[in-house]
Amino acid sequence: MTTLKSKLREDLNAAIKERDELRSSTLRLTLTAITQEEVSGKEKRELSDEEIIKVITREAKKRREAADAFAQGDRPEQAEREKAEGEILAAYLPKQLDDEELDRIVAQAVEEAKAAGAEGPRAMGQVMKIVNPKVAGLAEGGRVAAAVKKLLAG
Repeated sequence: MTTLKSKLREDLNAAIKERDELRSSTLRLTLTAITQEEVSGKEKRELSDEEIIKVITREAKKRREAADAFAQGDRPEQAEREKAEGEILAAYLPKQLDDEELDRIVAQAVEEAKAAGAEGPRAMGQVMKIVNPKVAGLAEGGRVAAAVKKLLAG
């Protein structure tokens, strides 16, 4: 069984052979982030695929934020590169939920929270507790929070 980490390494080697600078530098930085995570605790350990997905998600989010910052700073070339790196990383992540699927999961959670007695703005925390485990890795926190707010307000 190949792990996500070995898949990243294989893809990095292929990218180096193909002289794909963008892909190889993106994968190299991601593998470095994974290694840092592995040695960051008291003892070195091997990350599980779930933990590696969290690292890749974090790296992809950094790329999106950097792309936005570069775009606002009128540096389109850097923005494009960050965006391209984010897309390379996205290929290693589970498919993200579309808005319709996310709204459906949030609506169920709102019903559950209301059934448990959570009302009004205070219900936000309750709903997030129900939703987060169901959408972990499938939708970004900001998107989830926005969907919850929208449904609680409506």
